[in-house]
Formats: sequence, C-alpha cells, structure tokens
Amino acid sequence: MAGTGIVDRVSNHSVDQTVDRLKGILRSRGLNLFAQVDHSGEAEKVGLKMPPTKLLIFGSPKAGTPLMLAAPSVAIDLPLKILVWQDGEGKVWLSYNSPEYLRERHGFAAELLQSISAVESLAAAAAG
Repeated sequence: MAGTGIVDRVSNHSVDQTVDRLKGILRSRGLNLFAQVDHSGEAEKVGLKMPPTKLLIFGSPKAGTPLMLAAPSVAIDLPLKILVWQDGEGKVWLSYNSPEYLRERHGFAAELLQSISAVESLAAAAAG
C-alpha cells in the first residue's frame, strides 16, 4: 500500500495467534488495550463471509497526550491501531500507520515521534 502511510508486515502465525501474541506484548509493556474489533466475526453475524480480520486499538495516555496537545488533529489517529488480517492466499499480515506518515499528516515535531514509534517494534514482535 505504498503512498498510503500504511506499513504491512507478514506474520509467522495465524490471525488468532498473532492477536494473542500482540495482546501479551501490550500487557507486558504496560500499554492499554482499549478495544478489539473482530471485523470477520461481525460480518459472520450478518451472514457475510470474510477472512479473519481483527483490529486492536491500544496506547498510553502518557505517550499520546503530549502528541494531542502539540497537534490536536492527531487524536483522529490515536490511540494506535494494528490490523491483523488474512489475505486470499492464507498469508497473515499486520498493518499499521507509519509513525512518520502520522507526523507528516498532523505536523507535530520530530522529537514527539518516539511516542508512537513503538508500534513498529510491537508489530515485529507479534509477527515473529
């Protein structure tokens, strides 16, 4: 998805395993899991079929609040999100907004980038 600011990383695990790994990593790092959206589960409830697709919404007010104070519009993209999904060939992916893209989109100072750059290491750890 070049040019959209979305980073896609392949996972070595199923969607459910990847989600479980990510939830464990979030807990171990003291991050809040605000919500989990099971898109494929909701689709099934209305008689539609889609590959496993789950969105985790997470973060830390301590990290996010300074960003929102500096650039209030960033609140539309916070808390952070990682989408875990399976493609038509059965490959599992983690997708998230590039921290650099969010900085460009909302115009906050580069020194605040560290507050959201952890999304990359979280995705890498869950995928591994």
